Amino acid sequence: MVKKTAVAVLKILYIFNYKFSLAHNTKKHSMRKLTFLLFSLFLFGTISMAQTTIVKGKLMDTTNKKPIANAVVALLTPKDSIFHKFTRSGADGSFSIKNVTPGKYILMITQPVFADYVDDITATEAETNVGTISATPKSKLLQEVIVRAGGSMRIKGDTVSYTADSFKVSANANVEELLKKLPGIQVDRNGQIKAMGEVVEKVLVDGEEFFGDDPGMAVKNLRADAVKEVQVFDKKSDQAEFTGIDDGVKKKTINLKMKENKKKGYFGKIELAGGLQNDIDDRYNNNILLNSFRGKRKLAGYLLQGNTGQDGISFQDQQKFGTEDENMAGMGMDEDGNVSFNFTRGSDEDPYVDPQNGFFENFNVGLQYTNKWNERQNLNFSPKFNRQQYSNIQNNISQLQFGDSTYNNTAVQNTFSYKRSFKNNLVYDVKLDSLGNNSLKITTKANFYNNRSTVDRMSENRSKAGLLNNSSNQLTDASSDRFAFTNSVLYRHKFKKDRRTLSLNVDLNLMDTKANSSLLANNLLNLGGGVTFAQLVDQQKENNSITKKINSKAIYTEPLGKKYSLELNYEFAFTKGESINNTMSQSVPGSGKYDLLVDSLTNNFDQEVFTHKTGFRISYKHKKIKYGFGTGAGFTQFDLQDLTNRVDYKREFVNIFPSATFNYTYKANHAINFTYNGRTIQPSITQLQQLRNNNNTISEVIGNPFLKQSFRHTFNANHSTYDFAKDKWTFKTVNVDFTNNAITNSVIIDPTSGRTVSQPINTNGNVNLTSWLGIGKKLRKLALNTSVSLGTNYSRSITFVNNVKNVNNNFGTMLSIGLQKTKDKKYDLALRNDLAYNINKATVSTRDKITFITNSIIFDGGVYYKKVWHLTTDITYNYRQQTVDFNQNVNNTNWNARLDRSFKKDEFTVFASMRDILRQNIGVDRSLNANGFSEIRNQRLQQYWLVGVRWDFKNKTKKATK
Repeated sequence: MVKKTAVAVLKILYIFNYKFSLAHNTKKHSMRKLTFLLFSLFLFGTISMAQTTIVKGKLMDTTNKKPIANAVVALLTPKDSIFHKFTRSGADGSFSIKNVTPGKYILMITQPVFADYVDDITATEAETNVGTISATPKSKLLQEVIVRAGGSMRIKGDTVSYTADSFKVSANANVEELLKKLPGIQVDRNGQIKAMGEVVEKVLVDGEEFFGDDPGMAVKNLRADAVKEVQVFDKKSDQAEFTGIDDGVKKKTINLKMKENKKKGYFGKIELAGGLQNDIDDRYNNNILLNSFRGKRKLAGYLLQGNTGQDGISFQDQQKFGTEDENMAGMGMDEDGNVSFNFTRGSDEDPYVDPQNGFFENFNVGLQYTNKWNERQNLNFSPKFNRQQYSNIQNNISQLQFGDSTYNNTAVQNTFSYKRSFKNNLVYDVKLDSLGNNSLKITTKANFYNNRSTVDRMSENRSKAGLLNNSSNQLTDASSDRFAFTNSVLYRHKFKKDRRTLSLNVDLNLMDTKANSSLLANNLLNLGGGVTFAQLVDQQKENNSITKKINSKAIYTEPLGKKYSLELNYEFAFTKGESINNTMSQSVPGSGKYDLLVDSLTNNFDQEVFTHKTGFRISYKHKKIKYGFGTGAGFTQFDLQDLTNRVDYKREFVNIFPSATFNYTYKANHAINFTYNGRTIQPSITQLQQLRNNNNTISEVIGNPFLKQSFRHTFNANHSTYDFAKDKWTFKTVNVDFTNNAITNSVIIDPTSGRTVSQPINTNGNVNLTSWLGIGKKLRKLALNTSVSLGTNYSRSITFVNNVKNVNNNFGTMLSIGLQKTKDKKYDLALRNDLAYNINKATVSTRDKITFITNSIIFDGGVYYKKVWHLTTDITYNYRQQTVDFNQNVNNTNWNARLDRSFKKDEFTVFASMRDILRQNIGVDRSLNANGFSEIRNQRLQQYWLVGVRWDFKNKTKKATK
């Protein structure tokens, strides 16, 4: 504007001078011409000076109310964060940056004693005065960066906050699409979220869980335009938040703060899709999601139904939606020395269900109700129902090599599984006084499970020369009903003195399981010399158990000065259980009446377990350093009565749990962490006295009453950094664990029949080491996100084969390179390459070490046309190198595509998709070690198509509140 005005003035002066010269003589004309030239030069000099400006201000210490001298004050260009101009503050705290080109800048102020200051400013053609800026000493902050709330992002303490409306997304975008736009956050093709290079484990909505702690539920099902702010932070454990004493436990967490006007309405989506197929059952996938808000009251529900397996809801989501199989049948002991009943894992247990293999059908419906009253009472209720149906045919080829002997096994297994579950979770949290010093939390869970499965398996084992060692045809049919009830009451009290707290917790647990199964098997074993042994098994089994447990715990914390704190804890638990395992056969074969009790396969137990655990922890926190150390001891006594054999098993033992943590946060989002945990591991009841089970007579497991307890040491060190100015992250971690008296296996192989008998034993020398190095950076000029990571793992395990020590060494490393580029309503592109190299070697093997390479190239892309057409595709190429055992490579390419067309400002969408375009979706899983190999091939849902429609709806509200 100044330049245009100056040029206009020059034109006027030129015309005036020209006319004036015509009226006077030529002698005076030359003088006037010189005067005009000098004036013009002066005016142009003024124009040149008008294209720059001055940015000035003053710095003050907020604590001591004094000026801050010698601070660096810099202007950075927003596009590439390059320094434009800088200066230092004077003795009075004032600063002035001259010759600044007008425009938008990032103002950055840094001084060693004070927290860094970052703000967005606009330098005008007139003098720009930013006023008095207050800085905070680092000694008063846990982190070092503060950004004003007026921008799109701000950092305060350890929390990074993004203003959602500052990032453009499509009209009906969900939160997942919004997260992809935020600096420092990545979302991969599987929906995994990383923030500042770390995996996000929790996503909260207004500080509350949304259908449990599954991150996918909130980010996929909430609309981006309903979110006011996205907060990213390291969430401390509930105990640490209550006491104010950091215990070193943290989870990377995202909290979605909803807009106020979005809390008074509803939104959701309905998606219906189906496709008629030629050689397989017709496919369908239907989803309904609804969210309703009214102030503090939140109501959300979902209905997910489909038979596409990979679409709609993943297996991990199935687990979160209430379908997990708790495996509560049976009997065992955990690492803390707690004993519980659970059936031994065998063929009569519900088989594992993987929706990527076989054919999968699911129906899920869930509801979540959350409400707060007077900011003191909070209620959360979430009932869920799930139904699954699964079928799969699996082919298995494996080899076991020992010395000069080779055993080749082939098996075909046909599995059908049907599961239903109804889960209820109720949480009531109340503050008993206005200050919140006394609180009560009651959690009640009541879950019902019904499972049914059928497994038909045929297998045979042959020698290297092709001679039959053994064969087996088995048909198992199992069903179970389980009821699980838990009630927990937690009382917390804060004393007047800071960090002095008391927590009391009482838990009541009940698990009642009723299961029935049948086994029909025909086994054939080679006894040598042409003699074979045939075994026919026709049995029915009853497996019932009930476990009752009461657990109480008290935790007291006490400050030991300003920097140190002490935690004391005590826990008492009492468990009582009954287990009935009866096996019946037919006294008259073919009669259909199972009236004969098989004594050798019948085990009835009663148990009583008493556990006392006590411990302490000392914590230190000052400025940038936090550390803690402590230990605990558990005293357990149990009385196990074998009612069938009239034998009592009584044991008393002590468990020790030392631990230590160290954290050094040397600057904002830059930290070094170290943890150590040690624990004794008691042998389980099944390892000491294996419950008899004839589901697999060719591979038998027996107990070892002479097992000793193990002690495991686990060390972890990591270093993480994130630089917002450069949009760059790094993460390095090393994890090592080794176990004294580790419980491994001794395997005896019958050289004639190939029959194996396994027994747990104690060994030393078992080590596991993993490391990972990752770095990611956004290339601003190219708007390209890049990442490179290198991971390695090494394991050394000791076992015994036919009483010969076998040292198995495994080493693997993977290099991953990723690129991602996005332009709003134009395209989304991502490319990743994962290259892995593996080495296996065992001492009992006469074979050379095994080496092989695998590689995966993954491309994800989407392009827009006229903002209403959207074409997406993903291509994955898998390479599996041939080895001595596998004489050919197994490579395949999975290619999927989808076309969307949106209408009415993206409210309605119609789409068509094609999965597995090349018909190469194969379920191949290879594993190699120096003692042999295994290749499993599963059925896979191959090429199919879907056509569908989606309606994204919401109530009409006023303009969003920011």
